[in-house]
Amino acid sequence: MISTRGRYAIRVMIDLAEHETGSYIPLKDIAARQGISKKYLEIIVKSMVAGGLLVGASGKGGGYKLVRKPEEYTVGEIIELMEGSLASVSCLTNDALPCPRAAVCQTLPLWEEYDRLTHDFFYGKYLSDLIRKQE
Repeated sequence: MISTRGRYAIRVMIDLAEHETGSYIPLKDIAARQGISKKYLEIIVKSMVAGGLLVGASGKGGGYKLVRKPEEYTVGEIIELMEGSLASVSCLTNDALPCPRAAVCQTLPLWEEYDRLTHDFFYGKYLSDLIRKQE
């Protein structure tokens, strides 16, 4: 299950993309538009800055903005930064120890296929796909 952290991170990214002017966008403005607590968003954007998705500036004229163009971000990278691995079972995480049952596990192909579908779905969607077109 994807938590509010992951879902809100996507909403922040969409908001920044839709309101991009070249200037930093204050977090209070994002919080107001999205109906999310500014305090909670501070925690989320801190992780996003540390993960290289956003850049932030403090003080007058400060706020946040995207590091790249919306079409260069996948939804998968945003979710994995905020949630960790998308693996459905522990034996398929990147840091999993080799499973002694892998050779005889009858369910492993099922989980591998499911993980491929999930990965391909989220990494096949771009931030630009989620933006409302301004007309």
